[in-house]
Amino acid sequence: MNPSSTRVLTGITTSGTPHLGNYAGAIRPAIAASRRDGVESFYFLADYHALIKVQDPVRVQRSTLEIAAAWLACGLDPDRVWFYRQSDIPEIPELTWLLTCVAGKGLLNRAHAYKAAVDRNLAEGGDDDAGISAGLFMYPVLMAADILLFGAHKVPVGRDQVQHIEMARDFGARFNHIYGGEYFVLPEAVIEESVATLPGLDGRKMSKSYDNTIALFADPDVLKKQIMGLITDSKAPGEPKDVDGSALFQLYQAFASPEQTAAMRAAFADGIAWGEAKQRLFDVIEAEIAPMRMRYRDLMADPGRIEDILQAGAAKARMIAAPLLKQLRYAVGLRDLRSKTESTAGANAKPALPVFKQYREKDGKFYFKLSHANGSPLLQSKGFDNPREAGSFLAKIKAEGKAAWEELRTVSELAGLAEESHVLEALEAIFQDAIELI
Repeated sequence: MNPSSTRVLTGITTSGTPHLGNYAGAIRPAIAASRRDGVESFYFLADYHALIKVQDPVRVQRSTLEIAAAWLACGLDPDRVWFYRQSDIPEIPELTWLLTCVAGKGLLNRAHAYKAAVDRNLAEGGDDDAGISAGLFMYPVLMAADILLFGAHKVPVGRDQVQHIEMARDFGARFNHIYGGEYFVLPEAVIEESVATLPGLDGRKMSKSYDNTIALFADPDVLKKQIMGLITDSKAPGEPKDVDGSALFQLYQAFASPEQTAAMRAAFADGIAWGEAKQRLFDVIEAEIAPMRMRYRDLMADPGRIEDILQAGAAKARMIAAPLLKQLRYAVGLRDLRSKTESTAGANAKPALPVFKQYREKDGKFYFKLSHANGSPLLQSKGFDNPREAGSFLAKIKAEGKAAWEELRTVSELAGLAEESHVLEALEAIFQDAIELI
């Protein structure tokens, strides 16, 4: 890696056919970003992730082919970037397991996708985990492995994915701490506020879930028919039309030049007929998509060519992944038995510390607990009505250390077979280093 460059990583789930919204909101800006100087771009087809929600093997294979062909047809240069299929990198599932062994279950319990699934079950009066696979629960760990394996500095995501980047940071930092080294770069989420969100055929956000998408490489006659079917208001030709809130205008603006957009805005004010406006929209989209459609069809007709590109991309990616995984295996003790027995980080290695964890239970109250570095519980607090109360005690402990022990006893009790001396030892260990609050 060039030390002055920034690594940016993007995953593309292989569970559907690319549509115009994918192109304007993700593919086009990502390809433009990959051409910037000082950026190393990683794009991968997340077929392992697809298996969490798609159990149709033909669909997964077909989607992988379509999405790979789409990105290549739209101008992605596999010689300039890292473009690979997730399942071709065996280091990813291996790293997933190493991270699983340091990931806190409590943190995974709070993952948005898992919580949303549990909440739906509860709302329907069912079992908390009915129909929820371990794959959904462990999704954040696999995503962390995708990111950490390649030392990504930045990961462009929507706001709903920011939590997963924070969890990747947590898992990476915990591994670094436990094994006494700087094995992982801790990534940052990049929220693209200006990314286009295109409306679909019914005016809502273009999404497969709403069945309102316009296929990216539909035949011209199909594309035109879909555009002519866009929902508009009932204003007649000659009546001024509003651009604000107009799905047609938003779509036009996503594909038109600034000059074309200004002309269309003026045409709206002058009362352009909806049929003419839709024809203009078709013309501007077709002008951009037509050359890419030809490349896409050529690629789709030659799957072996795409497979060769992905295999070459995997080999290129593994030149980064394999050496790191070898280092990680040694770090955790998966070593050649003939090698000298030694600590991973030598004299600088730090023992894992006890840790405080703050969390919310199903009763709605907030708790904290102190656990030994090996995970065994030492201290359990009573329930607090709000997180601020629980947090204030943890802040006091952080500020006063063992001196806060007497007050801590008033709101806590020893957990299981733990003894008071064990808790004091844990507090002393924490304050010899830095307190860990999670």
